[in-house]
Amino acid sequence: MVTNVAVACQGGGSHTAFTAGALRELLPPLHASDDHRLVGLSGTSGGALSALAAWYGLQREGPDHAGDLLRQAWLDLSADSAVDWWANEVTVASARLANGGAAVPEVSPYYTPVALWGQRRIREVLDELVSFDELAALAEDDGVPELFVGTVDVNGGEFETFQADAVTPDVMLASMAVPELFHAVRMNGHAHWDGLFSQNPPIHELMTVPPARKPDELWVLQINPQQREEVPTSMTDIADRRNELSGNLSLNQELRFVEQVNRWLEAGYLPEDRFAHTEIHRIGLGRSFGLSSKLDRSPRFVRQLLDLGERRASEFLDGHEDLDAEP
Repeated sequence: MVTNVAVACQGGGSHTAFTAGALRELLPPLHASDDHRLVGLSGTSGGALSALAAWYGLQREGPDHAGDLLRQAWLDLSADSAVDWWANEVTVASARLANGGAAVPEVSPYYTPVALWGQRRIREVLDELVSFDELAALAEDDGVPELFVGTVDVNGGEFETFQADAVTPDVMLASMAVPELFHAVRMNGHAHWDGLFSQNPPIHELMTVPPARKPDELWVLQINPQQREEVPTSMTDIADRRNELSGNLSLNQELRFVEQVNRWLEAGYLPEDRFAHTEIHRIGLGRSFGLSSKLDRSPRFVRQLLDLGERRASEFLDGHEDLDAEP
């Protein structure tokens, strides 16, 4: 019996390079396995970038190509020029001061050209990474995993997800549009922001698919630590933990519903021909880097996160029955 697997990629600024590293390690053995089948990928913000790169690379040339695209995407977004490096250092330092309680001037992204410059750069990276005109045709092939990208409708106040055949550069820009940093992206007459407010990452859509494609296992690539042993007391630590808790809020709500469906199935309240038990696995960073570092795009830090993702995924595979890091 084949085990259906869906992978959900949480967003969280630069920390989301972790999801790219984890996917680089997870995809080859999952693709080569006779006992496991990838049926879905979802993501929000940077998690959406990683999910898209993985999905597109798999459909085009397989897991090795997907791994190349995942690494390329995050290194292309890193601050690799002198001017960009300087801007990155100033941004991270300002965020660190603000999180510590210092009075730091705040400027709306609508009043600075930096915001539009940043979004133009993201669009350039996306255009080099993916041929968006091909997505609809690729999504029509039999056996292709689902892809869901999360955004939030600013005007309507509701989350909105987009499947592979509807993903465009604007959809990706919207999913990555952190309100404090970028302009909202207008689609279908409404402004859209980063989906971190609503689904981080989309889980519900991965579960509401035809029975044959429902995931038996859900692998969550989690950016924000679920637990902390110490109680934060400094303003910086308090800001860090508040951000982690708010970032996990929508994720935990959706996972609790999946767990509730599992309990209803076990109790016989739901028909087994329409619902399936879904085992949840979380693959997390395993450490806290601090809120300000979510803005850090230095190549050194991005590579550190990519490598960390690969290590955490390898540890997960080593403990997973029938899968290992070297198929």
